[in-house]
Amino acid sequence: MIRILLADDHSIFRAGLKKILADQGDMLIAGEVDHGDRVIPALQREEWNLLVLDVSMPGKGSLEIITHARRVKPELPILLLTMHRDHLMAARFLKAGARGYLTKDCGLDQLLLAIRKVASGRRCIDEELNDLIFDQLDGGDDAPLHTRLSHREFTVLCSIASGLTVTRIADELALSVSAISSYRNRLLAKLGLENNAQLTRYALEHHLVK
Repeated sequence: MIRILLADDHSIFRAGLKKILADQGDMLIAGEVDHGDRVIPALQREEWNLLVLDVSMPGKGSLEIITHARRVKPELPILLLTMHRDHLMAARFLKAGARGYLTKDCGLDQLLLAIRKVASGRRCIDEELNDLIFDQLDGGDDAPLHTRLSHREFTVLCSIASGLTVTRIADELALSVSAISSYRNRLLAKLGLENNAQLTRYALEHHLVK
């Protein structure tokens, strides 16, 4: 039985998906959370076979959740289920450690296949995004500059653009303030920018943060 933790802030969607999966016989949604800050505590309370994670929830961001989940449950497969058909976003989540990325308008058969594949440790990606995603993962010459950042650099970029202080970022990533400052300086150099305001503008222009 595939025991799923579902993290999504839309109660109607959670209820509908829970009913659909309950009819399958080999999977069930055994836990639900509706806020990003509650995902990691829920992961740590029980054993799960799969985390199904929405990209846009209040609280802790999905990229940060994936990073933290990889630390506390390194073997747990993660499937992103989202409204965002964005290959750059999908590539970044896959680089961070997610095993699957599907949009919520996918067919039922595709969703069930994705759950079974990702729970078994294989990758499953939205068919319309597949080729574009692997172009990004291969680091094509035309890829935006931020796709060449390391996972940690990208996390720091999004945190700065979200208005977090260096001290807060250091605390959330369990790093020193000087380490975060070093990542910030590296970001400025790699992106050809000069200050936090420009980092924030870059992130907004590329839809990396809201």
